[in-house]
Amino acid sequence: MRVDLHIHTTASDSCWTPQQVVEGIKSLGVGLFAVTDHDTTASVNIAGALAREAGLAFLTGVEISTIVEERLFHILGYGIDISEPVLAKLIQENRAKLEATDEDDIHYLISLGYTLDLEAYAAYEYERSRGGWKSLNYLIDHGFCKDLRDYMHNIRAKLPQEWPDFVHPTEAIAAIRRAGGTPILAHPGASLKHSGVTETTLAPFLDYGIAGLECYSKYHSDETTAFCIDWCTRHNQLITGGSDYHGGFVNRQLGFPVVDIADLRLGELESKIIQ
Repeated sequence: MRVDLHIHTTASDSCWTPQQVVEGIKSLGVGLFAVTDHDTTASVNIAGALAREAGLAFLTGVEISTIVEERLFHILGYGIDISEPVLAKLIQENRAKLEATDEDDIHYLISLGYTLDLEAYAAYEYERSRGGWKSLNYLIDHGFCKDLRDYMHNIRAKLPQEWPDFVHPTEAIAAIRRAGGTPILAHPGASLKHSGVTETTLAPFLDYGIAGLECYSKYHSDETTAFCIDWCTRHNQLITGGSDYHGGFVNRQLGFPVVDIADLRLGELESKIIQ
């Protein structure tokens, strides 16, 4: 059975609704999937209901932003109870931090001389199927950049390059466990690109309480994938994989890399699959 355990929806920064996700994976022959939006579970129940109607297997999920020494790491939480209060509070606080950073960026651009209107920004709403985030779409709509590429090259570089004060991975992992879930380090090849995916750079995550790695990822070379699989085997860790698809907002393809359930080690996750 083909699997994709890392998909985003319009609840975070993707262009696709849960309905489009379900239709897309069914057309590809994917039999097991997870919706893992950034710091929100708003699409989980909808996607789960649609999965049952479509005869697909489903894992509840979320992708939580965390910080270690000013470096961003995403922790995937699978099989979670989305109503668990501690986890719900953590991801709600993360969303608030992201929105505050969005507004801070507008303030900063004004300080640089950009003719932006704070009141207009506060009242601004955008069609979620465009993907992205509020300040990006506001800047596009008001002619300050053409698209994401233009924003990254000509505006983002001028902004402070600091992440919000997200929680440490240990706190996110504890919240995932409290909610009955399983914590997985997302795309190590991207998260550790500054230092490389090695025994040394992965070792702290064992101490943090991680249960496995997203070994199969668009961000990984064959060598990185092989190393991650070997590392998980040696440390009795779970093996997952996913596309990190954002509905065409960024250049990723649903269902790729192609992963079969036989390639994975789901362990405790097997009992959390909803069918």
